[in-house]
Amino acid sequence: MRFSHAPEIWAMYPELSAEAMAVGEIYPEGAYQAAIAEWTARAHARLATAPEGDWPEIQAWRRAFSRMGLKPTQYRCAAESLLRRLRQSGDLPALLPLVALGNAVSAAFGVPVALFDTARISGDLTVRPATGSEVYEDFSGTPEIPSAGEVIFADSAGAAHARRWCHRQSRLSAVSADTRSLVIIVEAMHPEGAETVAAALDAVATALKLPGTRQRLTAATPNFAVG
Repeated sequence: MRFSHAPEIWAMYPELSAEAMAVGEIYPEGAYQAAIAEWTARAHARLATAPEGDWPEIQAWRRAFSRMGLKPTQYRCAAESLLRRLRQSGDLPALLPLVALGNAVSAAFGVPVALFDTARISGDLTVRPATGSEVYEDFSGTPEIPSAGEVIFADSAGAAHARRWCHRQSRLSAVSADTRSLVIIVEAMHPEGAETVAAALDAVATALKLPGTRQRLTAATPNFAVG
């Protein structure tokens, strides 16, 4: 399996910074509580100094969403949605510890941190414009057909694993209690994005305490061999 961004994504969004990591022998209900608390506290502390809309990381994703033809106040990147909830309700969703870890790191760094169960992905996973034939399954199990041109995470079988780029993930490859291998993808659009995505992935890797392979993705080196 390979993960990549299609050439047209790099052409349209040359400011994209991305890094991916593949990890096996995962136990989603592991003891990640200390790391979750640490990164949630860091997100709280930063929100106390400025709302998420003032963060350069979030502003950059809003600009990217506008270029995709989306209203940034209607469709938010996953990191902004998490920060908005944290600011308004004071907490993040209570989910499996592994998912909660990814959410906490995403909120702390202000960039999307996506976790995909590799066993639920057919063939390769690519961030690319939809053709209009792919099928997305929301968390209630309802199928949706992304419009042609919408940026999605698509596998070789035509399943859309995320819609509107990093707005919403599919139930199909979401981490569950049965997940044993995953690919973690961190993306940013702001000028210091390369440093941010590396630090965010470091935070997840440190908490996991498991060996894995990782790679910075660029237009020149867009393919990551997951395994």
